[in-house]
Amino acid sequence: MDMGLRNAIRRNAIRRLAAVAAAGFLMAGCQTVGVGVGAGSDDDDLRYAASTNLQSLTEVVQRNPNDPQAYNMRGSVYGRAGQYQEALADFNRAIQIDPNYAQAYANRALVHQKMRRSDQALADYNAAIRIDPSYSAAFVGRGTVYRLQGQANQALADFNKAIELKPDNAQAYHNRGLVYQSQGQHKFAIDDFSTAIGLAPNVSEPFVARGMSYMALNDPKMAADDFDEAVTADAGNIDAWVARGQAYEKIGDKEKAAGSYAKALNLNQNYTAAREGFQRVGGSFGRQYQLFN
Repeated sequence: MDMGLRNAIRRNAIRRLAAVAAAGFLMAGCQTVGVGVGAGSDDDDLRYAASTNLQSLTEVVQRNPNDPQAYNMRGSVYGRAGQYQEALADFNRAIQIDPNYAQAYANRALVHQKMRRSDQALADYNAAIRIDPSYSAAFVGRGTVYRLQGQANQALADFNKAIELKPDNAQAYHNRGLVYQSQGQHKFAIDDFSTAIGLAPNVSEPFVARGMSYMALNDPKMAADDFDEAVTADAGNIDAWVARGQAYEKIGDKEKAAGSYAKALNLNQNYTAAREGFQRVGGSFGRQYQLFN
């Protein structure tokens, strides 16, 4: 087979595996819930998918031991699976093969960030940006580190740059909104969250964030609508269920509030805010609650 054709086939195979690795799982929202029901097997599904992708990507790595893209993709799957040391080893190898591989630096930075190694994360994001000054995702990643460190000005500068480079970058708008939210600029935050939602309507986090800003502006009805969307997009988002309970509690709908807190307790029976909210609205263990009309 022609070498160029063989390389093209290999690259396409890696891209297909990358698409599978990046695919998320949407969990359908149930209509009623009671305390004590099991949370389900979604984690098992995710682990199975990750192990399947890892097996396939490992075969690609074994066939192409000097291909940095193969290591980068396998490292990404390791990172999603929480196998951080294995992920770091793959990104290190990718960078060793290609010292100018910006994506591998950015992916390694994300793992460092998850491991709470902020200095190492910043160093890797800086390297990625130095190699590719037009790499929008690296600015989002570095801005996120700055945001979590409370360095609002640096974070805003990075998110603004990310948006300038890639105006459809939903993560940049979401994170910039979080900075505005932390500063009490909720109208600006809502605008950014709304843009993020328009660009990524199936992601729960911007709905949760926008709902929290509506709550801060004393608009629990708008907040409840957003939390409804959030739990529909991700039924395993415990913070969304608790926030939804708080919104409906403020509206005065104790049925939906209790059901939301009950769902949160199903996900984590030791979640203090959920337990306190459930008690506050007179929730009863063993009872089924209507979550949606």
